[in-house]
Amino acid sequence: MWRVADYHYDLPPQQIAQAPSDRRDASRLLHLEEGRLADRAFADIVDLLPPDAVLVVNDTRVIPARLAAVKPTGGAVEILLLEPVDPAAPDGAWTALARASKPIRPGLELAIPAAGVTARVLAVHEGTITIAMDRPPLAVADQAGEVPLPPYIARPPDPADRERYQTVYAAAAGAVAAPTAGLHFTPELLAALDDRGIARAALTLHVGLGTFAPVRGDSLRDHRMHRERFAIPETTAALIASGRPVVAVGTTVVRALEAAARADHQVAAGPGTTDLFIGPGFRFQVVDHLLSNFHLPGSTLLVLVSAFGGHARVLAAYRHAVAAGYRFFSYGDAMLLSRASS
Repeated sequence: MWRVADYHYDLPPQQIAQAPSDRRDASRLLHLEEGRLADRAFADIVDLLPPDAVLVVNDTRVIPARLAAVKPTGGAVEILLLEPVDPAAPDGAWTALARASKPIRPGLELAIPAAGVTARVLAVHEGTITIAMDRPPLAVADQAGEVPLPPYIARPPDPADRERYQTVYAAAAGAVAAPTAGLHFTPELLAALDDRGIARAALTLHVGLGTFAPVRGDSLRDHRMHRERFAIPETTAALIASGRPVVAVGTTVVRALEAAARADHQVAAGPGTTDLFIGPGFRFQVVDHLLSNFHLPGSTLLVLVSAFGGHARVLAAYRHAVAAGYRFFSYGDAMLLSRASS
């Protein structure tokens, strides 16, 4: 199953969610268990997870990374902050994307009027720029930036997106896209999971645009994932080492845990980076259950979910979700599945 065409399904445009549900936990949940499908409400997850499970979440926080800038000539430039050049110095230079009517040159000074600061272009790389500001970039983004909603959300950003395109447990600022499987949880739902004895652990993987980069060509074999930074605390590694079933909230958690997996099927704590591409035949060492939103046809995220749950079963579940009117992508509904046994 290495052809991109093997991960195609037909999705009516009206099923692409353009806004979140009225309540986070009001979304639907498709449960795939040993080939059987069940249509549930997301709040049912409290009873669906194994009572001794470890729920692993990604506590990255989405930054309002889209900034409106102006050239000295008056020309408009859209800046999208990506990541600090030095992760240990987030107040320093950042890598960014820039969209303008004419090419951006090194040395150009861009005004960001909404924040009253200047961004100086230090370097231009293939597809990206490096910029430095006279104030910490995260503070500038927090004051003047917009949430970088995915392009399939065909509406202007809403002020409410700053809160709803963010998990309730988001803590470490640095992502340019949300780990969307976690958007459905509420404090009350997390408390109910606590009461049932389900342990909760966190890791941090700052979601970058590369996660969503399309596969070029007809085959998956040559695809290279963008490298992303993650950190796994000692407490999370210890919970996983206890041998309890591991439930990953989202594909970013799967990638981080499986990238940090050791030969003994335990997870190495600490910081790391990963460009792991999980595709057909991948041998999962850590994750037993996966909670995920529905992903784009032909995407590396759908390939990962299919490798985890079984290609035929997952594609059949997606077709069922389309027929049953589920809402898709970032602000859409969710799916809970177990690792395929073969």
